[in-house]
Amino acid sequence: MKQSAIYLDHAAAAPLLPAARDALVAALELAGNPSSVHGHGRKLRNLIEAARDQVARLAGAERRQVVFTGSATEAITQAIVGGARAFAASAVLVSAGEHTAVLKAAASTGLPVRAIGLRPDGQIDLDQLAAQLAQADAANETLLVALHWVNNETGVVQPVSRINALVGPTRHTLFIDAAQAFGKLPLDFAASAPDMMAVGGHKIGAPAGVGALLVKSHADEVRLIPGGGQEQGRRGGTEAAALIAAFGAAASAFPELYAAADTSALVSRLENGLNRLGAGVVVFGADRVGSITNFAIPGMASATTMMALDLMGLSVSSGSACSSGKVSSSHVLTAMGVAPELASCALRVSLGWNSSAAEVDALLAAIETILQRHRAKQEHAA
Repeated sequence: MKQSAIYLDHAAAAPLLPAARDALVAALELAGNPSSVHGHGRKLRNLIEAARDQVARLAGAERRQVVFTGSATEAITQAIVGGARAFAASAVLVSAGEHTAVLKAAASTGLPVRAIGLRPDGQIDLDQLAAQLAQADAANETLLVALHWVNNETGVVQPVSRINALVGPTRHTLFIDAAQAFGKLPLDFAASAPDMMAVGGHKIGAPAGVGALLVKSHADEVRLIPGGGQEQGRRGGTEAAALIAAFGAAASAFPELYAAADTSALVSRLENGLNRLGAGVVVFGADRVGSITNFAIPGMASATTMMALDLMGLSVSSGSACSSGKVSSSHVLTAMGVAPELASCALRVSLGWNSSAAEVDALLAAIETILQRHRAKQEHAA
């Protein structure tokens, strides 16, 4: 059963949008440095500033609040490492379900890193958050709180409005990793509590290699890469004008295409189809973004299932792609209290702007074939 190649891993990187490709190619035709004052430089600068407007619009930010970076990971690192220094943080507070980029950035600050747990439904334990804030206040400590909006493995949407209410009125600094929320949920950065927020281009159909850190004016001194004054001195290095232009084009084109794809309906179609297989499928997490499902078929190891699906021409994952291609146990599912033997069977399917019902049906047919083979082997072994 060989399928034509079907891509179902949008949470790792969305396919390049045609509008982003066109913007990229057009910008690559231009020569010059966007910091130069001559005509060639001004053309590139205009592309960057137009993209700044486009990204700001999608993020609900003011244009000056957008600092272009080389990736969401760089933006995360600038916010946490640079923020810990700029705000003289005593410790970094994260959740046990953060992306590896957040956890490693927190560790690299050299400060104590404190973790709050996840509930079985995948949401951050807000009682633990409130307790940590109270303890820090009692000890006269200043925290840098670094939490995610949408979990990259399960798609669980965190209660950001309640997080904002807990952290916003305090002296503590709040950073939100919004890489998986950008373009899918209204961020409204300018009018909300977070001091900083990270977004990335390749999650919404821009090329890899470009992201942005959103910063409020009081966080303007959060720096990481010194240089020649680019991005108003907030991120050194000649801007990648072509990548930034493509990012802006993607920010403009993505929302309409994503809405038209109706990924929530497709995810429901997939999960209903999995349930009809009668294999005791377990779906992890509640209140999800609508484009991600993380599920397990007990007894079918994810590594084996992924390999079989790949041979059939279907690309899915077992979680985050930022682990050097390794298949390992999920710290997110562990934090949710999922048993190791079930977590080892977890698969993540993530859909996006060009996903279709036909692709979902092809995946279901492939999983049914794999399940039949698995059952036949079990019967033979018995």
